[in-house]
Amino acid sequence: MVKKMAVLSERQKLVLALLVRDYVETIEPISSGRLVKNYQLDFSSATVRNEMAVLEEKGFLSQPYTSAGRVPTRAGYRYYVRRLMGEDQLPAHIQEMIRHQFYQARHDVDDWLSLSASVLAQHSMGAAIVTQLHTEKARFKHIALLSTRGRQALVVIVLSSGEVHQQTLVLDETLSQEQLSGIASRINQLATGLDVKELKEKEPEQAGSLLKEIFEVVLNTLKGSEVISSGEVYRDGLANMLSEPEFSEPEKAKQTLEIFEDQVMLDDLLSRTVFGSDTPGVHVIIGGEDTWDQLEDTSLILASYGKKDHAMGAVGILGPLRMSYSRGVSTVRFVSDLISELISESMGS
Repeated sequence: MVKKMAVLSERQKLVLALLVRDYVETIEPISSGRLVKNYQLDFSSATVRNEMAVLEEKGFLSQPYTSAGRVPTRAGYRYYVRRLMGEDQLPAHIQEMIRHQFYQARHDVDDWLSLSASVLAQHSMGAAIVTQLHTEKARFKHIALLSTRGRQALVVIVLSSGEVHQQTLVLDETLSQEQLSGIASRINQLATGLDVKELKEKEPEQAGSLLKEIFEVVLNTLKGSEVISSGEVYRDGLANMLSEPEFSEPEKAKQTLEIFEDQVMLDDLLSRTVFGSDTPGVHVIIGGEDTWDQLEDTSLILASYGKKDHAMGAVGILGPLRMSYSRGVSTVRFVSDLISELISESMGS
């Protein structure tokens, strides 16, 4: 297993970056000699081979068979994307072409979203996913805490939309109904009418307190309700993905199709990443990130779109681990920003 903060030398970073870039293009194990020749490195094949061995020890590369070159592992791709890739932009002429396509479309959000899926698939060579527009923010309305048995309590959360969410908590100690009602009353006074961002600003600071624990439940419920259902999903480009060598086997192709159409997993992905994260921008999920087992052979690049401080939907692409992350990230970023721009203009803000 790779340590979270693995330290690489500058030369090791260079070798890893070049190897990932080459493997994405060739899908063949990369040798040290190939890297030296193709990139005119000013150190020897033996030096590169030694660095590749170190990278393999650290878990960033693997060797498919003896005497073969190396290929990136999931950890290698993750390190490359998060620390080595940089933030490339789509070439200006491609940006202009995409903008022209959008401004030629009817002044209609559904047309923009459908076109987004087509554009993402075309320019990323992956399978595109675009979720429906959600115009309303989830807002908290009311909470009730009900003593059930022993240390168990039922949490009932009602949102302004009328959605009702329930879950059972096991408390550290048995509390009376009066005590639970008192905590619920404090949260109702503190949080009624607030959205996720406003709730975060009101979050209690008493670490370990039951009030803080239940407040976290409310906050997570609102985050999840932002994408409780992604609604209609615009999809395009599945053929792009199925044409990749990694998915040539019928079983792999079937699994990929199931992932592409799995709405429950998509909702979970979005609620935990794009809509549930405090980090704005593009999110790259490589090999399931040890959370979604069905994604172990695939990667997802996702970003939200909407008005300022209000995510209204998400766009993304699905591809093999061996995907062009730089092109994918720059394409997803540009399309999400462009949809946001168009929506803001159409809504007069």
